[in-house]
Amino acid sequence: MPALCRDCLTRSETGRRCPACGRPRIVAHDELWDLSIAHMDCDAFYASVEKRDNPDLADKPVIIGGGRRGVVSTACYVARIRGVRSAMPMFKALQLCPDAVILKPRMSVYAEVSRAIRVMMEELTPAIEPLSLDEAFLDLTGTARLHGAPPAVVLAGLVRRMRSELGVTGSIGLSHNKFLAKIASDLDKPHGFAVIGRAETMDFLGPKPVRMIWGVGAAGQAALDAAGIRTFDDLRRWDRRDLAARFGSMGDRLWHLARGEDNRRVTRDAAMKSISNETTFDENTADADILDGHLWRMAEKVADRAKAKGLAGRVVVLKLKRADFTLITRRTSLNDATQMADRIYRTARALFDQVPAGGSYRLLGAGVSDLVPEALADRGRDLLDPQAEARARAERATDAIRARFGEAAIVKGRSLR
Repeated sequence: MPALCRDCLTRSETGRRCPACGRPRIVAHDELWDLSIAHMDCDAFYASVEKRDNPDLADKPVIIGGGRRGVVSTACYVARIRGVRSAMPMFKALQLCPDAVILKPRMSVYAEVSRAIRVMMEELTPAIEPLSLDEAFLDLTGTARLHGAPPAVVLAGLVRRMRSELGVTGSIGLSHNKFLAKIASDLDKPHGFAVIGRAETMDFLGPKPVRMIWGVGAAGQAALDAAGIRTFDDLRRWDRRDLAARFGSMGDRLWHLARGEDNRRVTRDAAMKSISNETTFDENTADADILDGHLWRMAEKVADRAKAKGLAGRVVVLKLKRADFTLITRRTSLNDATQMADRIYRTARALFDQVPAGGSYRLLGAGVSDLVPEALADRGRDLLDPQAEARARAERATDAIRARFGEAAIVKGRSLR
């Protein structure tokens, strides 16, 4: 059986240890040299970056997220052993792990590391489909001659390079389609490498729970449970037409996935639909100054992400949640797309001023949608706001200073509220 040492990249036959370096980090599979669709997922990405930058955190439980009423963005594996999970309410995470170190996200730092990983991927294949800052699909079909090695070796080299040059680890899932590659990347975390071959697909999936299907949320899972579908074997017992009648277009997709079939291509740079930022307050607030300060900081974060990705939005969106959990969403279309924090803030603030007064808020969010390339943004002069152009020039100058001296080099007074 073909085998690969993930540490020194030595190729051999099946063994408990590498014949070259003696280490046990071996991945072996009959189809190891034949598969080329992969999913790379960084391990506890945000927390890993924080531990890299602060070695004192190495053995401590680290949670990236907001205050007690926020949610967990990422938890390191030490915290996960205690039961902490992403999207868990922060108060519950602290009940499970009261000694955790809580850190605010540093999105600009994470984005910088993500870009460095992307550069490494680009050296391997042009067929890259990012899903977020820390994960992506890669199609290495036909690249063996270019690299002088099968995709499995090249992928092991990628995560080895990520660890040595960037100080973060990742897990690889390798298979014959995207659906199975994503499942595989979760099988051996952290710093893992798992393979699902063609010959074993049906047997592998059969007893597995259908909640492994990416994109099936709580409502979808409840619908499947109500139909008595809990495993892939259960799903295979359904006729294709019956699944379509019960679940609509999703039913046909479920029929194919039950058999490990997924014809989706790895699509380079799949279009983003929106860029947004939101926060849940530690205490409900109706204080206009506090809300205004948060709104400005969100506009800055949205603008920073848009600029980093070379995008701009034609629509500005405001999101509010009242103390009674009533959700309010407002949006407005712009005459000219923007990626400028000043314009996003002023538009979102105007939307906020139109919301009828009604007590305090527990959540505030802002964002842009209907995204276009930045070359199409902020081109026109606003005759109703003659100072807009001067503010835009000042913002560009601020961006340049922060890029050179750090984010704290210039802080707008409004954000200190």
